[in-house]
Amino acid sequence: MKQAQIRLHIELDEENLPDKIFWEASDAPTVGVKEAKSINLSLWDGQSRETMRIDLWAKDMLEDEMKYFAIDTMAGIADTIQSATGDEQMAGQIHELCEKLFLHVRKQYGQ
Repeated sequence: MKQAQIRLHIELDEENLPDKIFWEASDAPTVGVKEAKSINLSLWDGQSRETMRIDLWAKDMLEDEMKYFAIDTMAGIADTIQSATGDEQMAGQIHELCEKLFLHVRKQYGQ
């Protein structure tokens, strides 16, 4: 059986807040450690039927970047729902919300 690994390395400041976030994956198309400004890791516990989450972001992540990251994450969830379950209605509604939120953020920051 093939195995793959994803490694996260978080550098914390003196107040234990994320300063830098690094990641690497054994199956990534590029080799080596890459820097990220935020991670959102969700794991489904089938036994307890609940989601466990880890949300971290670097101190230098801008507010608009965080909002775009959240929108992109929701759009990715919509794509996952579509491909995993075929539920076009649910996926479509999430995508519609993402479009509205994208326009809201764009207008909010004059972009």
